[in-house]
Amino acid sequence: MTDAIQETAEGFDALKGLGTVAEAVIAEPKIDALGRSYSTGKRKNAIARVWVKRGTGKITVNGKELNAYFARPVLQMMVAQPLTVSDRTTQYDVVCTVTGSGLSGQAGAIRHGLSHALTHYEPELRKVLKPHGFLTRDSRVVERKKYGRAKARRSFQFSKR
Repeated sequence: MTDAIQETAEGFDALKGLGTVAEAVIAEPKIDALGRSYSTGKRKNAIARVWVKRGTGKITVNGKELNAYFARPVLQMMVAQPLTVSDRTTQYDVVCTVTGSGLSGQAGAIRHGLSHALTHYEPELRKVLKPHGFLTRDSRVVERKKYGRAKARRSFQFSKR
């Protein structure tokens, strides 16, 4: 028993000499030949493909302006959140195509994709966006309907007779 403890202590002593990693890995920007950064965002059943490039702050969704595609101000604010948090509202043009789900899911997918595309363009923005939860994919999706049930969990009305 004491031999095992002695070997463990010697193993830990060997690890002490290794030290810590002095230099952190520096992420490099991922920009294509056209000066764009690309990322995919997902939320519910919506999938958004997002391209970010230097510009004046114009956001285009499926060929339409942001205000024309998302009429509700809450959804417009949700899409623009990564830009406002990082103080880049007038520095980047955003072009995205989104399919599936409803408007709320599509806005969430665009926000997720935009956040990732911004971190590809400027890796140091990760420290700003990560605490707000913009880089985390919201994995909640609609539960499937089960047989013998009216919906996913709702059963049919019970009748004794």
